[in-house]
Amino acid sequence: MTQKTVAVIGGGVTGLSAALELARFDISVDVFEKSDFAGGHAIQFACKAADRCVKCGACIVEEKLSQALQDPRIRILTGSRIEKISKAERFSIDLNQKAEYIDAGKCTSCGVCSAQCPQDGAVIAGVSKSHLPFYAIQEDKCRYLADKSCTRCQDACPETAITLDATATAISREADAVVLATGFSLFDPKNKPYGYGTFQNVVTNLELEGIVRREGCALKPSDGQPANSVAFIQCVGSRDAKLNHLWCSKICCGSALRMAQLIKARQPQTQISFFYIDVQTFGSDFQAFYRQVQGDVHMVRAIPGDIFQSEGGRLKITCVDNQTHDTVQEIFDLVVLSAGLQPCEQNIEVIKQLKLNVGDDGFVDPSTANGGEISGGVFAAGTVAGPMSIADSIASAGDAALQVIKYLEMGEKPI
Repeated sequence: MTQKTVAVIGGGVTGLSAALELARFDISVDVFEKSDFAGGHAIQFACKAADRCVKCGACIVEEKLSQALQDPRIRILTGSRIEKISKAERFSIDLNQKAEYIDAGKCTSCGVCSAQCPQDGAVIAGVSKSHLPFYAIQEDKCRYLADKSCTRCQDACPETAITLDATATAISREADAVVLATGFSLFDPKNKPYGYGTFQNVVTNLELEGIVRREGCALKPSDGQPANSVAFIQCVGSRDAKLNHLWCSKICCGSALRMAQLIKARQPQTQISFFYIDVQTFGSDFQAFYRQVQGDVHMVRAIPGDIFQSEGGRLKITCVDNQTHDTVQEIFDLVVLSAGLQPCEQNIEVIKQLKLNVGDDGFVDPSTANGGEISGGVFAAGTVAGPMSIADSIASAGDAALQVIKYLEMGEKPI
Protein backbone atom coordinates (compact mmCIF):
# COMPACT_ATOMS: atom_id res chain seq x y z
CA MET A 1 0.00 0.00 0.00
CA THR A 2 1.36 3.41 -0.97
CA GLN A 3 1.67 5.99 1.80
CA LYS A 4 -1.73 6.89 3.19
CA THR A 5 -2.89 9.34 5.84
CA VAL A 6 -5.81 8.89 8.20
CA ALA A 7 -7.39 11.64 10.30
CA VAL A 8 -8.54 10.56 13.75
CA ILE A 9 -10.94 13.06 15.28
CA GLY A 10 -10.61 12.74 19.05
CA GLY A 11 -7.52 12.12 21.17
CA GLY A 12 -9.04 10.03 23.94
CA VAL A 13 -8.27 6.37 24.58
CA THR A 14 -10.26 5.33 21.49
CA GLY A 15 -8.58 7.77 19.14
CA LEU A 16 -5.11 6.96 20.47
CA SER A 17 -5.75 3.21 20.19
CA ALA A 18 -6.97 3.56 16.59
CA ALA A 19 -3.94 5.70 15.72
CA LEU A 20 -1.52 3.13 17.15
CA GLU A 21 -3.15 0.28 15.25
CA LEU A 22 -3.01 2.22 11.97
CA ALA A 23 0.61 3.25 12.55
CA ARG A 24 1.56 -0.43 12.87
CA PHE A 25 0.71 -0.72 9.17
CA ASP A 26 2.93 2.26 8.31
CA ILE A 27 -0.03 4.60 7.88
CA SER A 28 0.49 8.24 8.83
CA VAL A 29 -2.06 9.45 11.36
CA ASP A 30 -3.13 12.94 12.37
CA VAL A 31 -5.00 12.99 15.69
CA PHE A 32 -7.11 16.10 16.27
CA GLU A 33 -8.00 16.78 19.92
CA LYS A 34 -10.05 19.83 20.87
CA SER A 35 -8.88 20.03 24.50
CA ASP A 36 -5.45 21.08 25.76
CA PHE A 37 -4.48 17.55 26.80
CA ALA A 38 -4.74 14.22 24.99
CA GLY A 39 -6.17 11.19 26.76
CA GLY A 40 -9.80 12.21 27.11
CA HIS A 41 -11.83 11.48 30.22
CA ALA A 42 -10.11 8.17 30.88
CA ILE A 43 -6.65 9.71 31.41
CA GLN A 44 -8.11 11.36 34.53
CA PHE A 45 -9.06 8.06 36.17
CA ALA A 46 -7.18 6.93 39.26
CA CYS A 47 -5.71 3.44 39.37
CA LYS A 48 -8.05 1.35 41.56
CA ALA A 49 -5.50 -1.30 42.52
CA ALA A 50 -5.05 -1.84 46.23
CA ASP A 51 -3.20 -5.15 46.70
CA ARG A 52 -3.74 -6.33 43.11
CA CYS A 53 -4.83 -5.10 39.69
CA VAL A 54 -8.62 -4.81 39.33
CA LYS A 55 -8.54 -4.19 35.56
CA CYS A 56 -9.98 -0.67 35.76
CA GLY A 57 -8.08 0.35 32.61
CA ALA A 58 -6.51 3.54 33.98
CA CYS A 59 -2.92 2.41 33.36
CA ILE A 60 -3.76 1.35 29.80
CA VAL A 61 -4.65 4.92 28.86
CA GLU A 62 -1.28 6.17 30.14
CA GLU A 63 0.48 3.52 28.06
CA LYS A 64 -1.47 4.37 24.90
CA LEU A 65 -0.71 8.08 25.22
CA SER A 66 3.00 7.48 25.85
CA GLN A 67 3.25 5.11 22.88
CA ALA A 68 1.41 7.47 20.54
CA LEU A 69 3.64 10.41 21.46
CA GLN A 70 6.74 8.35 20.71
CA ASP A 71 5.53 7.01 17.36
CA PRO A 72 6.92 9.12 14.48
CA ARG A 73 3.97 8.19 12.26
CA ILE A 74 1.48 9.82 14.65
CA ARG A 75 0.99 13.56 15.04
CA ILE A 76 -1.24 14.73 17.90
CA LEU A 77 -2.63 18.24 17.56
CA THR A 78 -4.18 19.34 20.84
CA GLY A 79 -6.26 22.51 21.08
CA SER A 80 -7.41 21.93 17.50
CA ARG A 81 -10.98 22.60 16.44
CA ILE A 82 -12.33 21.57 13.08
CA GLU A 83 -13.71 24.52 11.14
CA LYS A 84 -14.54 22.69 7.93
CA ILE A 85 -14.32 19.14 6.65
CA SER A 86 -15.22 18.02 3.13
CA LYS A 87 -14.37 15.33 0.64
CA ALA A 88 -13.53 15.28 -3.04
CA GLU A 89 -10.97 12.61 -3.93
CA ARG A 90 -9.53 12.97 -0.41
CA PHE A 91 -10.79 14.55 2.78
CA SER A 92 -9.87 18.19 3.26
CA ILE A 93 -9.82 19.38 6.87
CA ASP A 94 -9.46 23.01 8.00
CA LEU A 95 -8.50 23.50 11.64
CA ASN A 96 -8.14 26.33 14.10
CA GLN A 97 -5.09 25.61 16.24
CA LYS A 98 -5.15 27.25 19.66
CA ALA A 99 -2.31 29.69 20.34
CA GLU A 100 0.78 28.12 21.91
CA TYR A 101 0.85 30.22 25.05
CA ILE A 102 3.25 27.81 26.80
CA ASP A 103 6.25 26.48 24.88
CA ALA A 104 6.47 22.72 25.42
CA GLY A 105 10.17 22.77 24.61
CA LYS A 106 10.91 25.24 27.40
CA CYS A 107 8.35 24.31 30.07
CA THR A 108 9.80 22.31 32.99
CA SER A 109 6.42 21.77 34.71
CA CYS A 110 7.62 23.76 37.73
CA GLY A 111 4.13 25.12 38.48
CA VAL A 112 5.16 28.75 39.03
CA CYS A 113 2.57 29.94 36.48
CA SER A 114 -0.25 28.20 38.32
CA ALA A 115 0.93 29.48 41.71
CA GLN A 116 1.22 33.08 40.47
CA CYS A 117 -2.07 33.26 38.56
CA PRO A 118 -4.70 35.25 40.53
CA GLN A 119 -7.65 34.01 38.48
CA ASP A 120 -9.16 30.68 39.52
CA GLY A 121 -9.11 28.20 36.64
CA ALA A 122 -7.11 30.37 34.24
CA VAL A 123 -4.10 28.03 34.40
CA ILE A 124 -4.95 24.34 34.49
CA ALA A 125 -2.68 21.36 35.00
CA GLY A 126 -2.52 18.09 33.10
CA VAL A 127 -2.83 14.77 34.90
CA SER A 128 -0.31 12.61 33.05
CA LYS A 129 3.49 12.69 32.97
CA SER A 130 3.05 12.59 29.18
CA HIS A 131 1.24 15.94 29.15
CA LEU A 132 3.79 18.41 27.82
CA PRO A 133 3.53 21.23 28.56
CA PHE A 134 1.95 20.19 31.84
CA TYR A 135 0.04 23.47 32.15
CA ALA A 136 -2.38 25.22 29.81
CA ILE A 137 -3.95 28.68 29.77
CA GLN A 138 -7.74 28.84 29.52
CA GLU A 139 -8.66 31.60 27.12
CA ASP A 140 -12.09 32.28 28.61
CA LYS A 141 -10.66 32.92 32.10
CA CYS A 142 -7.26 34.54 31.52
CA ARG A 143 -7.24 38.23 32.54
CA TYR A 144 -4.58 39.13 30.00
CA LEU A 145 -6.63 37.71 27.14
CA ALA A 146 -9.71 39.55 28.44
CA ASP A 147 -8.29 43.04 28.97
CA LYS A 148 -4.48 42.72 29.19
CA SER A 149 -4.65 43.52 32.92
CA CYS A 150 -2.40 40.71 34.17
CA THR A 151 0.91 39.20 33.04
CA ARG A 152 1.96 37.57 36.32
CA CYS A 153 2.41 34.05 34.92
CA GLN A 154 4.51 35.31 32.01
CA ASP A 155 6.63 37.56 34.23
CA ALA A 156 7.25 34.84 36.83
CA CYS A 157 8.09 31.96 34.46
CA PRO A 158 11.78 31.12 35.11
CA GLU A 159 12.17 29.54 31.66
CA THR A 160 10.46 32.39 29.71
CA ALA A 161 8.19 29.69 28.30
CA ILE A 162 5.00 31.79 28.32
CA THR A 163 3.91 34.14 25.53
CA LEU A 164 0.51 35.64 26.31
CA ASP A 165 0.21 37.49 23.00
CA ALA A 166 0.62 34.32 20.93
CA THR A 167 -2.02 33.87 18.25
CA ALA A 168 -4.05 30.98 16.91
CA THR A 169 -3.04 29.30 13.67
CA ALA A 170 -5.12 28.13 10.71
CA ILE A 171 -4.06 24.66 9.60
CA SER A 172 -5.16 22.54 6.66
CA ARG A 173 -4.72 18.79 6.42
CA GLU A 174 -5.70 16.10 3.93
CA ALA A 175 -6.57 12.50 4.66
CA ASP A 176 -7.61 9.34 2.84
CA ALA A 177 -10.00 8.23 5.58
CA VAL A 178 -11.47 9.55 8.83
CA VAL A 179 -12.01 7.82 12.16
CA LEU A 180 -14.63 9.56 14.27
CA ALA A 181 -13.62 9.01 17.90
CA THR A 182 -15.05 12.13 19.49
CA GLY A 183 -16.23 10.33 22.60
CA PHE A 184 -18.85 11.53 25.05
CA SER A 185 -19.65 14.26 27.52
CA LEU A 186 -20.64 13.76 31.15
CA PHE A 187 -24.09 14.72 32.32
CA ASP A 188 -24.11 17.97 34.30
CA PRO A 189 -25.99 17.23 37.55
CA LYS A 190 -26.57 20.86 38.56
CA ASN A 191 -30.30 20.61 37.87
CA LYS A 192 -30.69 17.42 39.89
CA PRO A 193 -31.90 17.81 43.51
CA TYR A 194 -28.57 16.75 44.98
CA GLY A 195 -27.02 20.14 45.66
CA TYR A 196 -24.23 19.78 43.11
CA GLY A 197 -22.61 23.17 42.63
CA THR A 198 -24.16 24.36 45.92
CA PHE A 199 -22.86 21.90 48.51
CA GLN A 200 -19.06 21.64 48.41
CA ASN A 201 -19.01 18.01 49.43
CA VAL A 202 -21.22 16.81 46.58
CA VAL A 203 -18.92 15.83 43.70
CA THR A 204 -19.11 13.89 40.46
CA ASN A 205 -17.41 10.56 39.94
CA LEU A 206 -14.80 12.20 37.69
CA GLU A 207 -14.06 14.84 40.33
CA LEU A 208 -13.51 12.12 42.91
CA GLU A 209 -11.17 10.37 40.48
CA GLY A 210 -9.10 13.56 40.39
CA ILE A 211 -9.06 13.91 44.18
CA VAL A 212 -7.93 10.32 44.71
CA ARG A 213 -5.38 10.53 41.92
CA ARG A 214 -3.81 13.67 43.42
CA GLU A 215 -4.20 13.00 47.13
CA GLY A 216 -4.28 9.22 47.36
CA CYS A 217 -7.51 9.11 49.38
CA ALA A 218 -11.07 10.50 49.48
CA LEU A 219 -10.92 14.01 50.93
CA LYS A 220 -13.74 16.48 51.53
CA PRO A 221 -13.41 19.51 49.21
CA SER A 222 -14.77 21.75 52.00
CA ASP A 223 -11.79 21.32 54.33
CA GLY A 224 -9.38 18.83 52.75
CA GLN A 225 -9.94 16.30 55.53
CA PRO A 226 -10.55 12.57 54.94
CA ALA A 227 -14.20 11.60 54.48
CA ASN A 228 -15.39 9.19 57.18
CA SER A 229 -18.57 8.35 55.32
CA VAL A 230 -19.14 8.32 51.55
CA ALA A 231 -22.30 7.78 49.48
CA PHE A 232 -22.21 6.78 45.82
CA ILE A 233 -25.40 7.58 43.89
CA GLN A 234 -25.71 5.79 40.56
CA CYS A 235 -27.52 6.60 37.31
CA VAL A 236 -27.39 10.39 37.61
CA GLY A 237 -28.41 11.51 34.14
CA SER A 238 -28.81 8.05 32.64
CA ARG A 239 -31.69 5.56 32.80
CA ASP A 240 -33.83 8.65 33.32
CA ALA A 241 -37.15 8.75 31.46
CA LYS A 242 -37.73 12.41 32.41
CA LEU A 243 -34.61 13.37 30.48
CA ASN A 244 -35.26 10.82 27.73
CA HIS A 245 -31.87 9.34 28.63
CA LEU A 246 -32.96 5.73 28.65
CA TRP A 247 -29.56 4.16 28.15
CA CYS A 248 -27.25 2.63 30.75
CA SER A 249 -23.85 4.32 30.89
CA LYS A 250 -22.20 0.90 31.43
CA ILE A 251 -19.03 2.13 33.13
CA CYS A 252 -20.47 3.72 36.28
CA CYS A 253 -21.12 0.63 38.41
CA GLY A 254 -17.71 -0.88 37.81
CA SER A 255 -15.89 2.40 38.30
CA ALA A 256 -17.79 3.36 41.47
CA LEU A 257 -17.51 -0.07 43.13
CA ARG A 258 -13.81 -0.32 42.35
CA MET A 259 -13.36 3.17 43.78
CA ALA A 260 -15.33 2.16 46.88
CA GLN A 261 -13.01 -0.81 47.37
CA LEU A 262 -9.95 1.39 46.95
CA ILE A 263 -11.22 3.89 49.52
CA LYS A 264 -11.99 1.05 51.94
CA ALA A 265 -8.48 -0.36 51.49
CA ARG A 266 -6.79 3.01 52.08
CA GLN A 267 -9.27 4.36 54.66
CA PRO A 268 -10.60 1.28 56.50
CA GLN A 269 -12.60 3.40 58.94
CA THR A 270 -14.66 5.00 56.16
CA GLN A 271 -18.29 3.85 55.92
CA ILE A 272 -19.51 3.56 52.33
CA SER A 273 -23.06 3.28 50.97
CA PHE A 274 -23.96 2.54 47.36
CA PHE A 275 -27.39 3.69 46.09
CA TYR A 276 -28.41 1.97 42.86
CA ILE A 277 -31.21 0.76 40.56
CA ASP A 278 -29.40 -2.47 39.71
CA VAL A 279 -25.75 -3.34 39.21
CA GLN A 280 -24.31 -3.60 35.71
CA THR A 281 -21.98 -6.60 35.49
CA PHE A 282 -18.39 -5.99 34.45
CA GLY A 283 -15.27 -8.10 34.02
CA SER A 284 -14.79 -11.86 34.01
CA ASP A 285 -14.35 -11.96 37.80
CA PHE A 286 -17.46 -9.91 38.54
CA GLN A 287 -19.19 -12.42 40.82
CA ALA A 288 -16.20 -12.86 43.15
CA PHE A 289 -15.56 -9.12 43.18
CA TYR A 290 -19.20 -8.33 43.89
CA ARG A 291 -19.36 -10.76 46.82
CA GLN A 292 -16.36 -9.03 48.35
CA VAL A 293 -17.88 -5.58 47.77
CA GLN A 294 -21.09 -6.57 49.52
CA GLY A 295 -19.08 -7.33 52.64
CA ASP A 296 -17.45 -3.89 52.63
CA VAL A 297 -20.14 -1.59 51.22
CA HIS A 298 -23.72 -0.97 52.36
CA MET A 299 -25.77 -1.67 49.21
CA VAL A 300 -29.08 0.25 49.05
CA ARG A 301 -31.34 -0.58 46.12
CA ALA A 302 -32.90 2.86 45.84
CA ILE A 303 -32.13 6.25 44.30
CA PRO A 304 -32.45 9.22 46.70
CA GLY A 305 -34.87 11.99 45.89
CA ASP A 306 -33.12 14.87 47.64
CA ILE A 307 -30.00 15.78 49.58
CA PHE A 308 -29.99 18.35 52.38
CA GLN A 309 -27.02 19.92 54.08
CA SER A 310 -26.95 19.60 57.84
CA GLU A 311 -24.72 20.94 60.58
CA GLY A 312 -21.02 21.08 59.83
CA GLY A 313 -21.55 20.72 56.08
CA ARG A 314 -22.61 17.08 56.37
CA LEU A 315 -25.15 15.74 53.88
CA LYS A 316 -28.45 14.07 54.73
CA ILE A 317 -29.88 11.52 52.29
CA THR A 318 -33.42 10.17 52.58
CA CYS A 319 -34.91 7.46 50.37
CA VAL A 320 -37.12 4.37 50.43
CA ASP A 321 -35.31 1.05 50.11
CA ASN A 322 -36.99 -0.79 47.22
CA GLN A 323 -36.30 -4.18 48.77
CA THR A 324 -37.35 -3.61 52.39
CA HIS A 325 -39.70 -0.62 51.73
CA ASP A 326 -38.19 1.03 54.78
CA THR A 327 -37.37 4.71 54.85
CA VAL A 328 -33.60 5.08 54.93
CA GLN A 329 -31.98 8.23 56.28
CA GLU A 330 -28.23 8.53 56.48
CA ILE A 331 -25.75 11.36 56.91
CA PHE A 332 -22.49 11.48 54.94
CA ASP A 333 -19.33 13.52 54.72
CA LEU A 334 -19.07 13.13 50.95
CA VAL A 335 -21.60 12.31 48.24
CA VAL A 336 -20.41 11.09 44.83
CA LEU A 337 -22.74 11.38 41.83
CA SER A 338 -22.09 8.88 39.05
CA ALA A 339 -22.80 11.25 36.18
CA GLY A 340 -23.99 9.41 33.09
CA LEU A 341 -22.40 9.35 29.66
CA GLN A 342 -24.21 11.32 26.98
CA PRO A 343 -23.54 12.41 23.39
CA CYS A 344 -20.95 15.16 23.10
CA GLU A 345 -22.69 18.32 21.86
CA GLN A 346 -19.47 19.56 20.29
CA ASN A 347 -19.69 16.60 17.86
CA ILE A 348 -22.78 18.00 16.21
CA GLU A 349 -21.09 20.37 13.76
CA VAL A 350 -18.59 17.76 12.59
CA ILE A 351 -21.36 15.19 12.20
CA LYS A 352 -23.38 17.66 10.12
CA GLN A 353 -20.43 18.41 7.85
CA LEU A 354 -19.80 14.70 7.33
CA LYS A 355 -23.55 14.27 6.63
CA LEU A 356 -23.87 11.47 9.16
CA ASN A 357 -27.06 10.21 10.72
CA VAL A 358 -27.53 9.95 14.46
CA GLY A 359 -30.14 8.10 16.46
CA ASP A 360 -32.87 9.64 18.59
CA ASP A 361 -30.52 9.41 21.57
CA GLY A 362 -27.90 11.58 19.85
CA PHE A 363 -25.30 8.84 19.38
CA VAL A 364 -24.05 7.76 15.96
CA ASP A 365 -25.67 4.52 14.76
CA PRO A 366 -24.46 1.96 17.34
CA SER A 367 -24.05 -0.71 14.64
CA THR A 368 -20.93 1.21 13.58
CA ALA A 369 -19.25 0.81 16.99
CA ASN A 370 -17.49 -2.34 15.77
CA GLY A 371 -15.69 -0.36 13.09
CA GLY A 372 -18.47 -0.24 10.53
CA GLU A 373 -18.24 2.37 7.78
CA ILE A 374 -20.82 5.11 8.37
CA SER A 375 -20.12 7.04 5.19
CA GLY A 376 -17.62 6.95 2.34
CA GLY A 377 -14.31 6.66 4.14
CA VAL A 378 -15.67 7.67 7.57
CA PHE A 379 -15.59 5.15 10.42
CA ALA A 380 -16.90 5.35 13.98
CA ALA A 381 -15.09 4.10 17.05
CA GLY A 382 -15.77 4.09 20.77
CA THR A 383 -18.37 6.00 22.72
CA VAL A 384 -19.37 8.24 19.83
CA ALA A 385 -21.70 5.31 19.07
CA GLY A 386 -22.87 4.83 22.66
CA PRO A 387 -21.58 4.15 26.18
CA MET A 388 -18.88 1.53 26.59
CA SER A 389 -15.99 0.66 28.89
CA ILE A 390 -12.31 1.45 28.32
CA ALA A 391 -11.69 -2.15 27.23
CA ASP A 392 -14.62 -2.08 24.82
CA SER A 393 -13.51 1.31 23.46
CA ILE A 394 -10.04 -0.07 22.71
CA ALA A 395 -11.55 -3.11 21.01
CA SER A 396 -13.82 -0.82 18.97
CA ALA A 397 -10.77 1.22 17.93
CA GLY A 398 -9.03 -1.93 16.74
CA ASP A 399 -12.08 -2.94 14.69
CA ALA A 400 -12.28 0.52 13.13
CA ALA A 401 -8.58 0.49 12.24
CA LEU A 402 -8.97 -2.90 10.55
CA GLN A 403 -11.91 -1.62 8.49
CA VAL A 404 -9.97 1.51 7.52
CA ILE A 405 -7.08 -0.61 6.27
CA LYS A 406 -9.46 -2.74 4.19
CA TYR A 407 -11.04 0.42 2.79
CA LEU A 408 -7.66 1.91 1.83
CA GLU A 409 -6.55 -1.35 0.21
CA MET A 410 -9.76 -1.55 -1.83
CA GLY A 411 -9.15 1.97 -3.10
CA GLU A 412 -5.84 0.84 -4.61
CA LYS A 413 -7.25 -2.12 -6.49
CA PRO A 414 -7.97 -1.58 -10.20
CA ILE A 415 -11.63 -1.40 -11.11
